[in-house]
Amino acid sequence: MIKVGDEQAQELKQVDQTSVVTVLGAGAMGTACAFVLAQNPGRTVRLWARNPVFALDIQQSRTNARLLPGVFLPANVQVTSCSKEALYGSSVAVVCVPTRGLREASRQWSSLIGENITLVSAVKGIENGTLHRPSQILQQQLGQRPVVALGGPCHAEEVARRLPASIVAACDQLEHAEYVQNLFSTDFLRVYANSDLIGVELAAALKNVIAIAAGISDGLQYGDNAKAALMTRGLAEMVRFGRIMGAHPETFFGLAGIGDLAVTCGSRHSRNRAVGEMLGKGQTLAEIEASMNAVAEGVFTARSIVEIAEKHHIDMPIAREVYRVIFEGKSPSIATQQLMNRPLRTE
Repeated sequence: MIKVGDEQAQELKQVDQTSVVTVLGAGAMGTACAFVLAQNPGRTVRLWARNPVFALDIQQSRTNARLLPGVFLPANVQVTSCSKEALYGSSVAVVCVPTRGLREASRQWSSLIGENITLVSAVKGIENGTLHRPSQILQQQLGQRPVVALGGPCHAEEVARRLPASIVAACDQLEHAEYVQNLFSTDFLRVYANSDLIGVELAAALKNVIAIAAGISDGLQYGDNAKAALMTRGLAEMVRFGRIMGAHPETFFGLAGIGDLAVTCGSRHSRNRAVGEMLGKGQTLAEIEASMNAVAEGVFTARSIVEIAEKHHIDMPIAREVYRVIFEGKSPSIATQQLMNRPLRTE
């Protein structure tokens, strides 16, 4: 692990006004990150898109019309499909690709991302099979180094319209979190530094699964009381899971936990909540995926969460029922009924 002395830590906190920052992934969140980082007019931001046609369209039109319509990128954002061009001379790489594609993508970047590049992850999920968090995947593919994870209530659709928001930048080496805190902070985005990398990454993954449950409740028209109960008991599951996996429980009561949970369960922008609502209305997963133009991370994360819970004997009744509805075709109403009829207990 890279050691950082006091003098270097101070240098990290002072963002170079002329630095080059790369955003890897041109989905809604990647585009929003590029927009935020470009608020510093002395900074060059390079946005990498895997598809050359998509990259050229964004570069020429200055907007991601498919995923973030109506938001125009500043002139200091350059868009490319060439990863070598995107990362040349860069001091920071912000990774914004789906969890299931992260390992292969980071493997392709391994020769281009040097030790001097600060790694930032805006990826929210847990990899199927390996059960690894995004920071672990990046370290395995790019070498052992600090990774800063972004978390908190931060829908791209609102941030890119300069609506006020607050997020967390987390790293087990706090000086790196503070560097990214300064990098991303603007007059409309307030960033808090955090040293609980595990907690912030787990909160980001877990809340997506609970949001699917909240969406199912919406689809079944169960009302506000049911949704509030799901969110509250879902938070209890998140804390229980996090504690076993080495996270700090208090992280789940901050922006990365309850903050992100609230917005993901309630917002019209939430893809995970939308997936749940369609499941609640009787649609199959195949039908839902065919109708969406972006990945809902909670679908894949549910599989990993349940596998980890079974391995470590963690009580996760809501997450388990979400898994059964998604992958086993269980009726959402029967799943709800069985949750309601579990043995009574103290809170």
